[in-house]
Parts: sequence; C-alpha cells; structure tokens
Amino acid sequence: MTSQASSSDENQSAGFFKLHEAIRKWIYEQKWDELREIQELAVDPILEKERDVILAAPTAAGKTEAAFLPICSALITERKPSIEAVYIGPLKALINDQFERLETLCERLQIPVCKWHGDVSTNAKSRLLGSPQGILLITPESLEALFMRRGSAIPSLFKHVSYLVIDELHAFIGAERGAQLQSLLHRLERAVDRRIPRIGLSATLGNMGIAAEFLRPRFGKDVFLISPEGASQEIRLQVRGYVKDLAMEPNDQSKDSETEASPVTGDEIAIADHLMATLRGSNNLVFCNSRRAVEFYSDLLRTLSEKQNLPNEFFPHHGNLAKHLREDLEKRLKAGEVPTTALATSTLELGIDIGSVKSIAQIGPPFSVASMRQRLGRSGRRGEAATIRFYIQESPLGSKTSILDSLRMNLFQTTAMVNLLLAKWCEPPSNQALHLSTLVQQALSVIAQYGGARPKDLWKVLCHEGPFRQVPESMFADLLRSLGSHDIITQCQDGTLVTGLAGEALINHYEFYTAFSTPDEYRVVADGKQLGTIPLEGAVLPGMFIIFAGRRWEVLSVEAKSRLILVRHAGGGRPPKFGGSIGFIDAAIRKEMVRLYTSTDVPTFLDSQAREFLAEGRQHFKLYKLNETSIIEDNGNTLIFPWDGDKVVNTLAVELLQSGLKPYVCLGVINVTDISSDSLVSHMQRLVAGSPRDPVELASLVPNKLKEKHDRLLSESLLTDEYATKWLDTQGAWAFLQSHFT
Repeated sequence: MTSQASSSDENQSAGFFKLHEAIRKWIYEQKWDELREIQELAVDPILEKERDVILAAPTAAGKTEAAFLPICSALITERKPSIEAVYIGPLKALINDQFERLETLCERLQIPVCKWHGDVSTNAKSRLLGSPQGILLITPESLEALFMRRGSAIPSLFKHVSYLVIDELHAFIGAERGAQLQSLLHRLERAVDRRIPRIGLSATLGNMGIAAEFLRPRFGKDVFLISPEGASQEIRLQVRGYVKDLAMEPNDQSKDSETEASPVTGDEIAIADHLMATLRGSNNLVFCNSRRAVEFYSDLLRTLSEKQNLPNEFFPHHGNLAKHLREDLEKRLKAGEVPTTALATSTLELGIDIGSVKSIAQIGPPFSVASMRQRLGRSGRRGEAATIRFYIQESPLGSKTSILDSLRMNLFQTTAMVNLLLAKWCEPPSNQALHLSTLVQQALSVIAQYGGARPKDLWKVLCHEGPFRQVPESMFADLLRSLGSHDIITQCQDGTLVTGLAGEALINHYEFYTAFSTPDEYRVVADGKQLGTIPLEGAVLPGMFIIFAGRRWEVLSVEAKSRLILVRHAGGGRPPKFGGSIGFIDAAIRKEMVRLYTSTDVPTFLDSQAREFLAEGRQHFKLYKLNETSIIEDNGNTLIFPWDGDKVVNTLAVELLQSGLKPYVCLGVINVTDISSDSLVSHMQRLVAGSPRDPVELASLVPNKLKEKHDRLLSESLLTDEYATKWLDTQGAWAFLQSHFT
C-alpha cells in the first residue's frame, strides 16, 4: 500500500491547475481561497485512472469534493454512452445529501446525476435506464436489486464506467454488508470484463492496510492511500461523573426495562439539567446507547423546557422513528435557523450533512474508539474546536456494593477510550468471519441474475475469485446442499442450479436485497411470565447466569428457533448494576484500563466527581490486588479478570461452561458461581495442562448461533464453522491461561 501524507509548499496548487477549466471556474465561484490538502493530493492519482485510492480524513474534511472534482474533470474531457461513475453510499439520507452537493457542481458541467434507492421515483429510474450516462448514486441494496432485476442489461448500463466511489468505507469493513459490497464490486467488474478504479472515502482507521485490503481484496498493497495530517484540530472534552440515585429506582422487577417507563432519578435529572444549561441556544448532538435512553432523555428535556416556559429544542432520532420525523429533524439541524439538539443512537453517526453542530454529548460509556472519533468529527467545523462531553453514572459505595461497581469500570472504560482517541488509535477492523449468510444471498442473487448457474461457476465467481475466499469448495458444496434441503434451490438435469419454490418467494421479497438484519431479540421467560426481551451477541448457554431487570437469573434453556430463554431466579446477593456493552470491546481498551488503574496520573478532562470515581476505582483495584492476580473470590463465587478483548472473554466463558462450571460475563469480567478461588485456580491449571481447544468444537456447544439474516438456511455444521470464526478466539484464550495459570 503506497501512502501520501502531505504536499510540499512549492506545489501546493499544482493539483488545482490540472483540473478542467470549468471545474476551476466553479471553485472560484464558491469563493474558496484554496483547495484543502486532501483535495490537492487526490487530483493526480484519480485523473490517472490506474490506481485504487483511499481518501482518509475526519468528517467534514472535504473528501467528497476530493474525489469528485477530478472525477468530473475526467468526465468532461471524455463523455461515454453509459453510466460513467458510480457512488455507493450506506444510507439513503447520505445519498440524498450527496446528490444535492453534486448537482450544484454537475449542473454547470452538464453531467447528469441520478440517485437510485427505494424512495426515488420510477420515472427517474426509467430515464436513466433509457439513456444511461453521468454519475449514479446508489445504495448496495439498490445495486443488488439492479443486478437481479436487470441482469442482462448490466454490461451495457456500466460498459464505460470509469470510477467506483465507496463512501464511509470504514462502516462496511468486517460486516455482512461489507461482504455484500465486495461481491457486488467484483460482479460489476466481471460484467464489464475489466478492472474499474475504486475510490474509498473513509474516516481514519487504526490500520489502513486492512481498509486497503477490503477495497481491493488480495491487492491491498497496491492501493494508494491519501491521509493528510493537516493542522492539528483543537479538541475540548470532559468526562462528567454522576452517582446513581439507587433509592429512587423502581422495585417492580417484572417490567421490561426497554419498554416500561421508570421513575426519574436524581442523577438523571442532574444530567438533563446540565444538558439544558450547556446546549440550549445552539445545535448539538447527544448520543445514547439505547433507543430507550434516547426517548427517556428527549422526554425529560422536553418536560424541563415546558416547566421553564421555554420552547423545546430537544428531539429524538433513531431507526424506529418514522422516516418523515427523522428527515424533518435532519433538515432543521442543517438549516440552522432555530437552535436544535438531536438525541440519537448511532443513526446520526455517519456522514449525513446536518450542518455545523457546536458540540457532542455521550450519555453512558462509548462502545468503540472508532465510533467516538466519528461522532467527534460532527463537531468543530469551520475552524472551531471539536467539543465532546461524556456523562458517566456509577453506583454509590456501600456495604453491599459489588466488586465490579467498586472498580468504577464505566468511568475507567470511558477514560481509557478517550486516552486512546487522543493517541490517534482506534480498533482495527476484523476480517476473519466467513460471512456465510451473505454468501447465501449472493449465490441466490447470481442465480437470479443469469436465470441459473452451475455450482462450479458459482464457487469460482464468489469464492475462488470473489470476496468469500475463506470458503473452500467443499464447504460451499455443503452450503448448496443445505439450501437444497430447504427448497431454496434445486438442480436441473444438466446440473444447472435454479431457485426452488421457497427460493422464489425469498428472492421476490423486497427485504432480500439487504444482507444485514437487526439483532434478534430473545424473550426472557421465568415461571411462564415474560420478563422482557434482550438482543444476544455473545454465547448464552444453559447453566449460565444473566443480569436482567436488576436481578440475577440462571439460564435453564435457550431455544434458538423460537427466540426464547427460559430462566429461574438465582440468589446470591445483589448483582452488579451494569447494562453491558454494545458490540465487542477491543483488547487494547482493557489494557489501557489496567494502565489507568496502576497509574497515579489524573487526566485533566475529568470533572470533580469523575476524579473521585477514579480514586475509588484505583483504591479498590489495589485492595483486591488485581495488579497481582486475575482471580478474586466473592461470596462463594469467583471473578476472573482477563483484561482482554470480548472475543477472548467469550471463549473463556464457553470453555468453563463446557467443563461443567457456571460462568456469566459482565463488562469483560467472568463470574463463576458456586466455586472457591482455589478450586477455580486448580480447574484452570488443568485446562492449561492440556492443549488449546478447537474453536469449532467449542462453537458446537453454543445454541444461539442464529445471528445473521440467512443463518436459518444453514446446517448446524456450517453455523458452527461461522460462529467459530466470528465470535471465538481460542489462541487468545490459551495465551491468557498460559500467562496466568502455569
């Protein structure tokens, strides 16, 4: 991977004069003093039309113009009778926004721009199909539909396409949707029988080599990276601590915490008061870790505004809201005519243009450094400082306080992630999964595109040459047999695969075009009474314990097909009051937490209460001698502190359960019930005396392996293979055992 970080002073404007005269005139009319550094650096490699390029920079750094100024310059010079450039974006709202930005430029240049997604009119799409030209802006799902519905027309529609632009590249890496995108790019190049230069637009990632390999599988080393350092942006941040008002928490544990209203506690009011005092009168974004929190604080802030006879400036934004409500709020933010603060989950994290916001707030610990960086990039435009505040709640200390609560792990995780952010680190994307669910979708899509396909050809296109290269031919044959057993596909006498009756129904449903699905919610039932629903990410097995609705429950059974977890109440004292984490926490974050516990430094961005939490956490870390041991006995149970990534923690928990123990995981700590520390140490020593466990063998023990959209069509052995690659790290677990129990 070649890299270019900055341009010299003597050729600072060289790129500008290589652009077409009409482009230069448009730039003058925008009253730009100069091109930004990333825009200067992008001109040469894009105009060459020979290289794949990644433009990496924070939000609002001018990446879109960096790509399309030279693209449009090339298109003006040599027009062709087909779609000439394709922009692929992850969100319809982002495509709408980019359409408006490009239309102002391309209208002057007489380059047609067409957006294509589910909300675009049939007439607009028909015009493009009748006279394909210019720039097409499209989602991966709509491109999938185009392949399936217009398969025979694909070669002529894209015959002369010169560029493929992928926006928010980092949002695709490691995800099912990313595997779908890679497959579509590969299939598009096969359709026109040539390599098409790919341009990835991305926020800066911890390992850009992984991003390059994602953009051009097997040839990532040839991708040209442009990531200018630029002037250091001022960052203003604060971590604020709040002691939970436990006395006001509801006692009715049968209510579903995601849906039932709860009394407002003192710490929640304090957070809302600070948000009111700090954010009123300007545009801001407040991120929460759940839809419930978004709705709760939106309602609380609206109520406080009404009590003070003030107009409401605080509005919710999440995926379950109607589209018109989300779009109205986005337009209100972008217009900037009245002060507006949006409270959101991750829906406003990507690059939808909502104008300039003054600051970012995060209620609860963040779940990744990459996400923090993306969110911070929404603030600090137009030369202003980027501002972010974190609101972290911890339980009061007392005689019944759990060990985890006393360690102030929410505060330490947040502080560790802020330190890593300031050190310019972020999580490296994972690319180990097989993505078998998406392989099912792509196999059916190719069959639909051509009206049939031979097994050998399918494997060659999708696996041998395509993005699913980790899937051997024997495994692919098993996948096809599994699809056949569900009547998804059937084989003709000449060996051609076509869709079966169930397959026809599947591919003709509009939801087929999406490769991803939201996490399945499992119902939690005790004594015939439903307690609520929870999404399952890690392994949940019979014999484990879970924390739900403020109580501890023992898992009796997990029924994957009916999405049901049967539990019974388990005693043993008050459980730690943590809601868990969204996504998998990287090992580097936990290592930084340990460094914080053993350090005497006090970060300047902590407020007085957060500093008190820091001191308390360090005091208890020392009290429990966690710098010397990874195991602590606690009221007949024993805690294991791996201080490692969640994949390692999940693997250890499954290993312990397989050995007949009863573990459950909370914030990266494994609680093994009804066992002394000495007995657990002896057990761990027996484990390490053996050999590393086979990940497939371990995965076979996990009942809730139905994670992705088409997993239900896979055989048990295929599900086991998928789970082993995506959710387990047996080598990391073995390294932990060796370092602590030999």
